[in-house]
Amino acid sequence: MSSLKPVRGTHDLLPDDIARHRMVTDTAERISALYAYREIATPIFESTQVFSRTLGDTSDVVTKEMYTFADKGKGSDTLTLRPENTASVMRAFMSNGMAREVPCRFFYRGPMFRYERPQKGRQRQFHQIGIECIGIADALGDVEVIATGAHILKELGVLDRTTLEINTLGDNESRDTYRTRLVEYFSRYEQSLSHDSRQRLTRNPMRILDSKDESDREIVAGAPEMGDAMNHTSRVFFDKVLEHLDLLGINYRKNSRLVRGLDYYCHTAFEFVTTELGAQGAVMAGGRYDGLIAQMGGPATPGVGWAAGVERLAMMIEQPAISNRPISVVPLGEAAFKVACKLVDQLRHGNFSIDFSVSGNMKKRMKRANAIGAVAALILGEDELDRDVVTVRNMHSGEQTEVALSSIEEHLTCYK
Repeated sequence: MSSLKPVRGTHDLLPDDIARHRMVTDTAERISALYAYREIATPIFESTQVFSRTLGDTSDVVTKEMYTFADKGKGSDTLTLRPENTASVMRAFMSNGMAREVPCRFFYRGPMFRYERPQKGRQRQFHQIGIECIGIADALGDVEVIATGAHILKELGVLDRTTLEINTLGDNESRDTYRTRLVEYFSRYEQSLSHDSRQRLTRNPMRILDSKDESDREIVAGAPEMGDAMNHTSRVFFDKVLEHLDLLGINYRKNSRLVRGLDYYCHTAFEFVTTELGAQGAVMAGGRYDGLIAQMGGPATPGVGWAAGVERLAMMIEQPAISNRPISVVPLGEAAFKVACKLVDQLRHGNFSIDFSVSGNMKKRMKRANAIGAVAALILGEDELDRDVVTVRNMHSGEQTEVALSSIEEHLTCYK
């Protein structure tokens, strides 16, 4: 047996895994379309600046987790495998001159890449679905993206096993007030903070609230809350979001510690979390990022969206039923094989899924038909050829029926 294995932090998606993934992504695409989101696909690598300028030089993603490599050619920029897709979608929005088309609603799916310690629900190559709503400044945009996410989770059968946690980050004025209060508070404990938190104290103090360091967590417990820094405009915006969530019957829990550290985030931040996946509890997370496009060099444009982990959602759903179970064609003998070749081609062109079973004895071939979930088996031997018939075995009931070769396609329609 070969000693070659998948690279640490990556995994193969076998047919059953693919079925779960496809259930998640196809459901998300279908439900997103009901809210007028259109699918977009961006390259899996971008100029490193797309991410370093948006995620921030002090973020763990930029400093520790990005897969960055030199492009070929003298003087070329470095390239980075995308660690997330919001920045890529915004780059595509700007590159393709779509500012005059707002509001724009995009759905995406695909692989992302981060160097981090692999664990349940977290890999170095992972997959995400997401939506971005660009050009709507009103709180109803926030409600729409949350409602879209909730609808997808409900369709997947997992909404009742998650909790929507929500908070407000306020507008720029409120954030500046909160930042000042955080710096004042954390400065009292500077020597007790972790190295990373001390680095963030003056540059990005809100990120300290996300620290996983145990000593930091004790200090964070007493930190000021965002709500204490809210101005009237921010309170009205958040109240409107909650009012319309109530109107739609979407349950939520306010979490005053739920923040986004980057400057372009504002107003609503939210996560759908579960207790079923251990430490990796967030299955869908998002928020409003009105300053992102401007930070990337484009016109000031409001935006709001979310991303969800496909692997995490796939672990929460039932194994989908096989939607197109094959029919196994089993020829016995050289003459039957030649007839079966034409029959298989005819049936495949008739949109039947066919497994052509040509090796092994009858018992082994029937065992294979069961193993692949075949719905029926067509048996062709010398006796059948002499009478221009085929034996059709129902793999569920075991019942066998002889059917004329000339009418086999019509007979098999009941197995589609």
